[in-house]
Amino acid sequence: MKKRVLFLCVANSARSQMAEGLARTLIGDQVDVLSAGSKPSTVNPHAIKVMAEAGIDISGQYSKSVDDVDTTNVDAVVTLCAEEVCPVVPGRVKRLHWPIPDPASSDPNIPPEEMLKRFREARDRIRGQLLALPSALGIVPADTTAGATPV
Repeated sequence: MKKRVLFLCVANSARSQMAEGLARTLIGDQVDVLSAGSKPSTVNPHAIKVMAEAGIDISGQYSKSVDDVDTTNVDAVVTLCAEEVCPVVPGRVKRLHWPIPDPASSDPNIPPEEMLKRFREARDRIRGQLLALPSALGIVPADTTAGATPV
C-alpha cells in the first residue's frame, strides 16, 4: 500500500510545491504526495522556473489550504518552515521537519538572478532531504536519477 506524504509550509507557493514535484519524480509510484499551507497563495513563478531547469514541471500545481486536505490517512507530514510558524496537522503521523529558509521575497531590491539563486538553493536542499525520505517511511527507494535532470 502506498504511503501518503504531506509537505507543508505557510504559503504553499515555493518550498512545499517544489517538494511535491521533486517527491513525485524522485520517489515515484511508491508514495502519494500532497502539499498545502496555512495561508495559501499561488505557485511562485521562480519555483516553476528552477524546477523546469531540473526537468520537473510543476506549472500545473496549485496552492492549497491545509484545512482543505484530508489528513486522516496521511502517513507522514514534512514541514519546511524555517523562520515562520508552520501549520500543524493533528493526529498520529510521522513528523519530519526540514527547516529551509523561504526563498521568496517581496523586496524589489533583490536582483532577479539572486532570487533564482535562492530558489535553486532551496530546491537543492529539498532534493537532498528527499533522498532519505524513503527509508524514513520504510519503503525501498526508487531510482533517484529517473525523470530529472541533474542540477
